[in-house]
Amino acid sequence: MSELPILYSFRRCPYAMRARMALAASGIEVELREIILRDKPAHMLALSAKGTVPVLWVEQSQVIDESRDVMAWALAQSDPFNWLARADEVRIDAFDERFKHHLDRYKYATRYADEVDNVLLHRAACHDMLRQLEPDLTADWLGGGEAGLTDVAILPFVRQFRIADSDWFDNELGLPRVHAWLQRFLAWPVFIAVMEKYPLWQAETSGIRFQPIIEGR
Repeated sequence: MSELPILYSFRRCPYAMRARMALAASGIEVELREIILRDKPAHMLALSAKGTVPVLWVEQSQVIDESRDVMAWALAQSDPFNWLARADEVRIDAFDERFKHHLDRYKYATRYADEVDNVLLHRAACHDMLRQLEPDLTADWLGGGEAGLTDVAILPFVRQFRIADSDWFDNELGLPRVHAWLQRFLAWPVFIAVMEKYPLWQAETSGIRFQPIIEGR
């Protein structure tokens, strides 16, 4: 499969999720190499010293190692669902920067020794950002009746926020439109298609041919 672009990915990583969704929507076939982050392949590190996923090796001289750049690259090739027309870059920036900052310190508080006592403050900050979305979710998606790039970019992080304390999210969040939006995403054929479990990639072997067939939007 050496003729295909190679994607290093970790199934549960929200950055890798949104990269896979954009690739799937574009119809571009890649060789998927599923990894675990505690055992990073030497080839991936040679391509990108950052050591994070996704890493897309398009060709010998082109490596894309930021998820938004992977999304932009894929959808520039083919955007059959018109996701780029429904992209709010300012809002995506806010979630990538502020929401993710607070999310990490809420969900992974033990990794931040000086933040252990501020868990609820970080949860409140994430909650406030979601509260600001509530009035805009008058249709199924932020982009209207169909999903757009904003939904695809943000929702993997909202999913993580729920996972941190699903009982609180489901029963005390108090944002019915946000809750319905996330549930719609979790049942969305695009999301389901890219969340199939694959065996871990082994060095010197081929990965998985990854080109999910998207049957709905």
